[in-house]
Amino acid sequence: MMSLEEISQKIQASAKRLLTEGKVEVVIGYRRGSIPMMAAPHFARTEDDCNQLIWTSFARTNLAGYLSKFSGKVAIVAKGCDARSVVGQVVENQILRENLYIIGVGCLGMVDTELIQAKEPRLYREVTEDITTIKLFGADWNTNIVKEEVLRRNCKTCLSRTPKETADELIGDEVQPLPNDNWADLKALATKSPQDKLVYFKNLIQGCLRCYACRQACPLCYCPVCFVDETQPQWLGKSNDEMDTLTFHILRAFHCSGRCTSCGSCEAACPMDIKLREFNRILEEEVQKEWNYVPGLSWEQKPPLTTYRPDDEADFIK
Repeated sequence: MMSLEEISQKIQASAKRLLTEGKVEVVIGYRRGSIPMMAAPHFARTEDDCNQLIWTSFARTNLAGYLSKFSGKVAIVAKGCDARSVVGQVVENQILRENLYIIGVGCLGMVDTELIQAKEPRLYREVTEDITTIKLFGADWNTNIVKEEVLRRNCKTCLSRTPKETADELIGDEVQPLPNDNWADLKALATKSPQDKLVYFKNLIQGCLRCYACRQACPLCYCPVCFVDETQPQWLGKSNDEMDTLTFHILRAFHCSGRCTSCGSCEAACPMDIKLREFNRILEEEVQKEWNYVPGLSWEQKPPLTTYRPDDEADFIK
């Protein structure tokens, strides 16, 4: 299997080629962050910029959200969930396909730094990694952590780890989904009564600050004015009232239903560590079951809940 260093070098070479040939004006990718176990978004416009591009297991940010900031031709480094978000933006007419070049990378999953810190709470000075292992170095110690044991929750149930259907260029090896039941943890919730479900979701969002970091991180939240900021009419209050907060999360989940690619950006951005994907995943399962639709795998097919068809089955509204 190709090493992380080899993947990084190929991304750099591809970016330089695209810029030199004038096919794109900027390449959106990742660079090393200012602290260990962090990768930051990077916008390469020159050869020196390209030399900073990397591939790492800490590249959790979904870069698709940056695409609408550029008007010219853009290349983007994308793992499976990111590429599906990119496709969604094209399908919803937020960006033009002809202005886009996708450098797809087979993804073994991004790691959860909080799980790493839980396994090894000592102060570390340096972090290195290879395909399967993360190595932490302290002042007089070092330890290895197996990546599979600290994967982010969304990476364990990812349906498309390699964007082979949509990438213009594919770097690295094709990665198959993990052999998991993607909806196993939702089955118990599905058997609960409506009242118990309400209690469950109220408890889930305990601690929500209404900071809207989840909204800002989501590549699907590109409305010019969000419903929470509307004043005519005003949909909900600005305080941390329990029902206003629950209404925000439920309405946002319905807005994303049939569109969410389960990239986990919302959870990664949440300062209170709320498992926000629980809202989206329930609807994701329903959309897949009712319409056999997985968002972001087709350049032509629109999300079912944004499409009117006279012959649509009506059972889902009963």
